[in-house]
Amino acid sequence: MKDMRLFLRSLWVVTLAMSLASCSSVSTPSQADESKKVDERGILRTILPAERTILLPAGTEIEVVLDESISSAQAHSGDRFDASLAAPVVAEGKTVFPKGARAEGVVIDARASGHLEGVPRLRLALRSVEIGGRNYDLRTTSITRTGQNHDKRNWTLIGGGTGVGTLVGAIAGGGKGAAIGAAAGAGAGTATAAATGKKDIVIPVESQLSFKLSQAVSVQLKR
Repeated sequence: MKDMRLFLRSLWVVTLAMSLASCSSVSTPSQADESKKVDERGILRTILPAERTILLPAGTEIEVVLDESISSAQAHSGDRFDASLAAPVVAEGKTVFPKGARAEGVVIDARASGHLEGVPRLRLALRSVEIGGRNYDLRTTSITRTGQNHDKRNWTLIGGGTGVGTLVGAIAGGGKGAAIGAAAGAGAGTATAAATGKKDIVIPVESQLSFKLSQAVSVQLKR
C-alpha cells in the first residue's frame, strides 16, 4: 500500500512538470497577435514608400509676410529677399507648406525715382519655399508696385515759382523787373521740384504679399 502511494505521488509530480513545460513553450494568444502585427508593419514599410508625392497645381495661392523691407531706391534686379508663409498651403487634405515656413523671393525689376522725371517701380516674385530642410523651387506670378508720375507736380511747383518771381520783380522794377523776376522764380521753382520731387516705393517689413504658382510643383511628404 505504501509503495502504491509513492508511485502515485511520483506520477503526479511528473505529470505536473510536463504540464508546466508545455505551457512555457506555447505563446499566449495576445503575444502571438502582437508579434503578427509587428511583422505586418515591417512588411508594409518594405512595400510602401516612406514618402508621398503631392502635386500643387498652377494657380495655387501662396501668401507670405516680408521679413525685411524693400525699397525701389536700394533694390536691384536679381536681389533676393526673405519672407515667411502667412498661411498654410493645403492640397489633397494635407498641409503641404505650413504657416511660418521660410520662403525666398527675387526682385525682377527695380527702378528708383528721379528728381524731375522717372517713375519708381518694383516687381517681385517668389522663388522657393523650405520645409523639412528641403528647398522647393517655385515659378510664380509677379507683383508690381509703381509710383505716380510727378511731372504735373513738378510743373505746378515750377509754375508757382514763376508767378511769385514775376510778382516780386514787378514790385521791384516794373516790366523789366518782372521779366527778371520770372526767370529767377522759374529757377527757384525748378530747385524746389528737384528737392522734393523724388518719391521712391517702399514695401515695409511684415507686409503681406500674395503670389500664385505659374507652374505646378511636386512636393514630397512623409506618410
